[in-house]
Amino acid sequence: MLARLIPHPFLSLTLVLVWLALVNKFTLGNLILGSAFGLVIPMLTAAYWPNRPRIGRPLKIAEYVLIVLWDIVVANVQVAMIILFKPEKNIQSHWIPVPVELTSAEAITVLAGTITMTPGTVSATLAADGSCILVHCLHTDDPDAVRDEIKTRYERRLKEIFA
Repeated sequence: MLARLIPHPFLSLTLVLVWLALVNKFTLGNLILGSAFGLVIPMLTAAYWPNRPRIGRPLKIAEYVLIVLWDIVVANVQVAMIILFKPEKNIQSHWIPVPVELTSAEAITVLAGTITMTPGTVSATLAADGSCILVHCLHTDDPDAVRDEIKTRYERRLKEIFA
């Protein structure tokens, strides 16, 4: 019964917190409305999630988020330096195929989103069988190093989270 009322507890909690952040004012009314969203939206969308993703190590999510936020800050500085100080003819952009070992669609989506959120890289396409993501890198001297960094820094952690 509780699983039917709250089919996706993490989504419900996330919706409540996002709603409170969006309204930028904590009141009882906003909490009630956010809680209503957190209950109703997952119930309406439960049919589209027949196999919920399994979170193997939920505490690793915090570590992953902190690493991604740090990488976004560092990449912003690196991209600014490239744009401001590197002549256009010296920029070496590359298309890099990144083989994916993740099997969960949600984990692959998080990986592709992480790549795109990090300035200087964008995930362009996913192979039809889900085995490879094509990534465009703004500037790199070593495409293999970029691929290896994506696999060790992000994919390895996502495999632990979605175990």
